[in-house]
Amino acid sequence: MNFYELIVIGGGAAGLMAAYAAATSARDDATRKIRVAVLEKMPRPGRKLMLTGKGRCNLTNVKNWEDFQIHVHPNPRPLRPAFYQLSPEKLLQLMAEEGLETVVERGDRAFPASHRAVDVVDTLQRMVCNRGVQIFCGKEVTGIQRLPADNESGIETAEPRFEMLCADGSRWRCRSLLIATGGLAYPMTGSSGDGLRWAKELGLSLKPTFPSLTALVPTGYKTAEINNEHIIERDTPLSELGQLFRGISLKNVGLTLYIDNTRVREEVGDLDFTDGGLEGPLGFRFSRQCVHAMRNGSHIRLEIDLKPGVSEDKLSREQKSLAELLPGDIARAFSATAPDRNNATAVPKGLTEMARLAYLLKHWSFPIAGYVGYERSVVTAGGVSTDEISPKTLNVKNIPGLYLAGELLDLDADTGGYNLQIAFCTGFLAGQSAVHSML
Repeated sequence: MNFYELIVIGGGAAGLMAAYAAATSARDDATRKIRVAVLEKMPRPGRKLMLTGKGRCNLTNVKNWEDFQIHVHPNPRPLRPAFYQLSPEKLLQLMAEEGLETVVERGDRAFPASHRAVDVVDTLQRMVCNRGVQIFCGKEVTGIQRLPADNESGIETAEPRFEMLCADGSRWRCRSLLIATGGLAYPMTGSSGDGLRWAKELGLSLKPTFPSLTALVPTGYKTAEINNEHIIERDTPLSELGQLFRGISLKNVGLTLYIDNTRVREEVGDLDFTDGGLEGPLGFRFSRQCVHAMRNGSHIRLEIDLKPGVSEDKLSREQKSLAELLPGDIARAFSATAPDRNNATAVPKGLTEMARLAYLLKHWSFPIAGYVGYERSVVTAGGVSTDEISPKTLNVKNIPGLYLAGELLDLDADTGGYNLQIAFCTGFLAGQSAVHSML
């Protein structure tokens, strides 16, 4: 039997930061010996971190809280105490103190100066190990049991409250338990929803989960038939239409979302057509709302404005050919699809040829058939309801000694470093709180 005062399950961004914060807090009090361990199911920690930002690791976004919270879903308020406990500025300062240089790029996105995600993982691992935390890899927790309380006096004791059984047969006990196992996104990195299952078994309420920051698949883009959940596997072969579009990147275009033919959102940004479907920063920002609507039975259509800086009237008067208005690959895809795809937003009758082209350039329509599932989605939306936790400590309200952090919680955000900031700051607060409750 292995005993530690605090055990963190999950060696990702939230778990490693939680272990660091806990160990640092424990060292500040010399009167108590508090040992911290991390149990990680994969061969090494930080597997998902290695993939973030296309391997560059967009580790945070340096916006202040007022601007940051706009990008957090479904409700940013429970995140506020954690955000201020480890703000983006404090996180970058901490990383600098640990020898990791960072740079801030367009959109307030922070990256390691090396643009190598492995440097972030190595820094986190070094931070944790240098403070006495033991990381045990290949330890897949298969079950969590609450231990009966021997103490009836109500006075705090050092008795273990939780016992974990691992797939290798080892047993672990702890006084405080911090679960930071992530959600369901990128299961190849170890995110298989274990924490969600344990939370349910422990009696916590969960909000429905679904993929977010994922590829949206236009109608006819893939050869797959659509199931009731609209999930289309990423490796499903592309149709001729998909092959025509794959590799096209659109810079600074407008995107409008229609749900059941009602316009609900419009933004300007960058879009990419990939082997998965519509992605890029703009596509990802729209994906959460699109996936949620599709799962609720609504019809989704996206409309691209290829010339958001030019009015339709001005375009119609320019008398330019398509080749003069668009690069070759975009012009080919546009000419092959735009007329047929605008049945849903019928082109007004009586337009001149140039006026019709101008209209299509401003209203390039893409009905959405489905989306790529958890296999390649960046984050999981939904999770353990934030009503179950105390925002100031991230302790589960009705289970003393149990703390939650990271993607396991019903907190997710847009692309741009926001989700990793959520993981880091919730892990930091939960780790600190778990130790402070024992001092």
